[in-house]
Amino acid sequence: MENPGEKELGERGSESPSLQSGQEEEEEDEESGAEGGSAEDGGRDMDEWNGFIPGEAGADVGVITEWRAGDPVTPQYVLRLAGYTQDYLCSPEDNVYSISFSRFKIRDLESGAVLVDLKKHCSAEIKEVLQMDSGRFIQYRFTPAFLSLKEIGATLEFTVGGKAVNKFRLIERHYFRDLLLKTFDFEIGFCIPHSRNTCEHIYSLPDLESDITDKMVANPFETRSDSFYFANNKLIMHHKAEYSFSLGARADRD
Repeated sequence: MENPGEKELGERGSESPSLQSGQEEEEEDEESGAEGGSAEDGGRDMDEWNGFIPGEAGADVGVITEWRAGDPVTPQYVLRLAGYTQDYLCSPEDNVYSISFSRFKIRDLESGAVLVDLKKHCSAEIKEVLQMDSGRFIQYRFTPAFLSLKEIGATLEFTVGGKAVNKFRLIERHYFRDLLLKTFDFEIGFCIPHSRNTCEHIYSLPDLESDITDKMVANPFETRSDSFYFANNKLIMHHKAEYSFSLGARADRD
């Protein structure tokens, strides 16, 4: 088996995200339901959303062969992972900043079509919220056309509890089976306490060989991702996702 830590497809890179803290920006809702795909039925509940956010790429620097439970999980560690993780590398209680995601939207930059728009009702008061295990995994269903897209805009809205977040960072690793497709690594930055924040990331999808995309379409949910969220270089959230690009994706929608 080839080492996925050493075989990565596609060029890396994206524009740096912009972050707005404090008041939540009011914006007109865009119509969803465009061609391309959507989260499955359970994914429409934001309590079951893993926060799929791509971003600026980081360097892949080899493979860690040994790691013991209790060892600190650092950005350097997850960048060296040999494959998709079988277990979560932190607990929900590690989210001491009470970060809660309230909206996630994906749009095709070329056509402007909104592919995913997940919302969670938030009260005016920002509360200390603990995100439980059920909120750390989701399955997304897209049509095969998603794999032909070139540029994607991903908007994330989230709230922060009573503690300021410094050096908020996301590292995301995408795999098909044992093959590393792409790594995204970006800094979200500083978030003030009791704030609502919005950021959008614009990035290019990897240019995959046709035999790889054919296998991804033929094998639903064998394309997976790990999303690692850090504050001050300490892992505070770990989310997982699986993806389907089957021809029947439209039929699975409400």
